[in-house]
Amino acid sequence: MHYRLLLAGAIALSGCGQKSFAAPASARTSASPDDTFACVKKQLGELGYKQTSSDVAEHRITATKIDYKSRRPDVQFRRMLNKLDVDVSAEADGQTSIQALGRTFAEYSTHRGPTEEEEKASDQVASDAQTLLERCRS
Repeated sequence: MHYRLLLAGAIALSGCGQKSFAAPASARTSASPDDTFACVKKQLGELGYKQTSSDVAEHRITATKIDYKSRRPDVQFRRMLNKLDVDVSAEADGQTSIQALGRTFAEYSTHRGPTEEEEKASDQVASDAQTLLERCRS
């Protein structure tokens, strides 16, 4: 009986022990959502990110920055990818919120083709997310 209880507890704890690899950041501004979204698009380019998708109606944008400096002693390793997912939305109090989610992926070349594995967000993507928020906060 006790082993069943221990097994159930181990399974429950393993499900709750998931790590969050992303680096979320948020800010609020008094600018309109359209102006804030335009600022975000501009700043992503200035920070060296290439836009990968955009939903203008919902004020969402994703962008990727390739880190060619990182190296790994793995023949399948290609490069590191820093990705920013940004969501701009109007709040009930008249403010505009900016939600930025910075993530880092290691890209490998496997027999299935390029494969991305999420890792802990790099210091660079976390810093870029904060810089983006600071520049578009006004």
